[in-house]
Order: sequence, then structure tokens, then C-alpha cells
Amino acid sequence: MRTALLQSSGRPGSVVENLKVLDEAAGRAAAAGAGLVAAPEMFLTGYAIGDDIARLAEPADGDSADAVAEIATRHGVAVVYGYPEREGETVHNSAQLISADGTRLANYRKTHLFGCFERDHFTPGEQPVVQADLNGLRVGLMICYDVEFPENVRAHALAGTDLLVVPTAQMHPFQFVAESVVPVRAFENQMYVAYVNRVGPEGEFDFVGLSTLAGPDGIARSRAGRGEELVLADADPDFLAASREANPYLNDRRPGLYGSLV
Repeated sequence: MRTALLQSSGRPGSVVENLKVLDEAAGRAAAAGAGLVAAPEMFLTGYAIGDDIARLAEPADGDSADAVAEIATRHGVAVVYGYPEREGETVHNSAQLISADGTRLANYRKTHLFGCFERDHFTPGEQPVVQADLNGLRVGLMICYDVEFPENVRAHALAGTDLLVVPTAQMHPFQFVAESVVPVRAFENQMYVAYVNRVGPEGEFDFVGLSTLAGPDGIARSRAGRGEELVLADADPDFLAASREANPYLNDRRPGLYGSLV
């Protein structure tokens, strides 16, 4: 499945403008043959927007979800996007997958919050593995800091995730995560990992870009630079099956030795 990564910070604070950016990117992705376009963490509203996070938060089935579903349907491409999700008085840092026919397939709440900023504005999720089947692949969702915990990604591998989509707000000086950690996660868990980042200065943060889709051989199929960009790469189920056959990591595990991890 051709996958498009929308590396952009959009227009922080404006849901309307960010939907326009997503609409334009979905059109370009569909024209390039993509079956999925993924946008970064908190793309719908912006990340470093302080108390506006709570003001702009919406339910998973809110008006903005309907707007994204309309974009997906019109362009015939599935969409993953990050947004602040409201559940009563609680706000989660969430990512949602909507299919090309507008169906809400999966909604994930970030389980590992990074730093005081996130802990001040969000409640962590409690479900580590969220998946949906899409175009012959099992797609899993995760957000930014979550992918830096190997237990998290291994849980997805054991649950059969083929393509792990990770909307991200990765800032300086942690660019090594995009450059090194993500390809290793893909290799050691025998899956594709799509890591799609924000870019440029925003509030107190400087987002580093470097969005990538890494394969199960640990090689980046594509990698963005430090500016706004739409990058495309293929997640090939045949290559994935062959790689899993050749690489014994998951079969050679000895879970009985790992009890001390928890």
C-alpha cells in the first residue's frame, strides 16, 4: 500500500485551515496512487497551543471527524490524523484512522505522555494496541513518545500489526529517534513503521521533520528533510512476508525469561 506522510505543522490554532491543508495533501496523495495519507500528532489543532487544546478538543465522532471523513471519501484515500479528543471533562492526545469510504476504523489515545506540557494538558490512554485492517494490511496506531518504548511496539508485533503509523511531534534535540530508533523498531519487530512529524518552530518547541517510512529490513523507504513535505513510500505485504520468514526474532523469543520486565 502506497503511504503518504504529510510532514507539516499546519496552521496552529486553526482547525479550518488545517483541514484545508489535509484536503490538499489527500488530493496529491491520491493522485500519486496512495491508499493512506498520515498527518502528524495534534495536526488538527496544532500542538503548542496551550489552553486552546482543551477549547478545541472534540469527541472522536465530532464535526472534525466528519470533515476528515468527507475528505477521505472525496479523494478515495484513507486518513490518519492526530487531534485532541474530548471525553466528558477528559482530554486525550489521540490519533484516528478513517477509511477511504469515510468509516471510522480505529481511534488511539497516547499512552505515554512526554514532559510537563503533555501531562498538564492530557490524560494518558490505557489501550496499548489499537488496530484495523486496511487494504490487505493490519494497521496499528501509536503516537510519538510511545514508539520509544520497545514493549509497546513488540505488543503490536505479537498482535500482528503490519504497518505501524506513528503521528509525531518530535523536537530538537531528539532527531536520533527518527534517524535511528524508528528503523530499529521496524527491524526488530518485523513490520513497517510510518513516522510522520511536525516541522519548524512552534511555541517553545522546534520540530525536526525527518518523517520516514522504515521497512522490516531496517531501511528507510523514504525520508523527509526539515521542511514541509509530502513523502511517499510503499508498504509491501509480499516483502513483509518474506522478511518475516527470513528473520527469526519473533519465533526465537523466550517469554518465560522476560517476567522481570513487568
